[in-house]
Amino acid sequence: MPTVETQMLIRKPISIVFQAFIDPAITTKFWFTKSSGQLEVGKTVTWEWEMYNVSSGIQVKEIIPNKKITIEWDDPTTTVDFEFTALTDNSTYVVIKNYGFSQIGDDLIEIIKNNTGGFTTVLDGLKAYLEFGIELNLIKDKFPHLGQK
Repeated sequence: MPTVETQMLIRKPISIVFQAFIDPAITTKFWFTKSSGQLEVGKTVTWEWEMYNVSSGIQVKEIIPNKKITIEWDDPTTTVDFEFTALTDNSTYVVIKNYGFSQIGDDLIEIIKNNTGGFTTVLDGLKAYLEFGIELNLIKDKFPHLGQK
């Protein structure tokens, strides 16, 4: 099964890293700009990227505290797993897996390329924000020709 997989070591305790994906007050510092609420199992939330005038409905399928978050999103729908492993008391390894693509051929290659780059950018922004308190605006600046300047 075609799968996007990205990963990053974050030098923060697992509870802080996990919460960064659950709580939109934190997630908006490195990923989307607006959310209709925190992630909760069975809940659908809307994430917005206001600079691109884009939003996505997120269906929360599973949350295992400090271990895993599973969502479904996009159109056509795919599954995303966020997996968290404590390496030490102050470091967490995050793996993001995206799968369930319906595209084939060149369309599949294009979506895998785009999603690999996108989730890598998310992890880069997460690392900068949690480790150094810096908002890099990576998502905003990734496609400046598409968004507001």
